[in-house]
Amino acid sequence: MENENKELSPEEKKIELYLSQKKLLDTFLSSGAISKEQYQKSLCGLTEKMGMEAFLKSEKP
Repeated sequence: MENENKELSPEEKKIELYLSQKKLLDTFLSSGAISKEQYQKSLCGLTEKMGMEAFLKSEKP
């Protein structure tokens, strides 16, 4: 992790974990390990379970 030397707040840790899990799903999709439908379902579930809906909305331009 790039922030190992810095103490992260619980919210920052949650965001880092979410982004890490999303990156893994992105890798699975790009390698063909999962379908687009599986990706969407998994990302939606991850987003809901981690309560990251507001974070995603704030990230969009």
